[in-house]
Amino acid sequence: MRIRELTLCTNHLEEQFDFYSRILGIEVIGKRAGKFGLKIGESILHFIESKNFTPYHFAFNIPSNKETEALAWLKNKVSVLKDEDHEIIDFTAWNAKAMYFYDYDMNIVEFIARKNLKKDSDETFTSNSLIEISEIGTATQDLIEKHHFLTDTIGLSQYSGSPERFCAIGSENGLFICIDKNQKDWYPNSDKAFSSDFNIKIETENKLWNIEFKNDTFTLINA
Repeated sequence: MRIRELTLCTNHLEEQFDFYSRILGIEVIGKRAGKFGLKIGESILHFIESKNFTPYHFAFNIPSNKETEALAWLKNKVSVLKDEDHEIIDFTAWNAKAMYFYDYDMNIVEFIARKNLKKDSDETFTSNSLIEISEIGTATQDLIEKHHFLTDTIGLSQYSGSPERFCAIGSENGLFICIDKNQKDWYPNSDKAFSSDFNIKIETENKLWNIEFKNDTFTLINA
């Protein structure tokens, strides 16, 4: 699974635009009233202005060998979130290393270097090093229902976890991070998890899916 486009809400559109374009230096793809887009490697991240905003968790894949350099780059721009004293988190079960920070909206943004992808780079780490959007957090009241939709309707595989409390569904290129919001908060600071609305376009085996997540419900668009 690959995330081709992800659309999120914000109630601070200009501040988010400044954060991503100026502070992080990410390339802007179109800006018009109430909306702007960002080039995240092979993906596009859109923000649209909405009063219905609640915070998100999402992640970007970075080169497999660049977590230390990415951390140094980030620390010149933002405050990095820690797990105790750890700024780089070693997810041994996933063979990956990650780091976290807040954007202007207090979304939890993650950079993750997945060793299994073997996407090493010899270039100096910059915003252009981001490979793709690799995760979207999906907090829900009914995790089993969301698991059935993603695995049975879309045909994705469960990557990790179980449909009782936490499960990651998809592949290392793109994952839905699904949690029961009544049992689990967002890592690493235990931020409250909301069923935040989003629209996502994913590719699976050359098929494109346009999926809306709204009011804690998945819907296929133009299906």
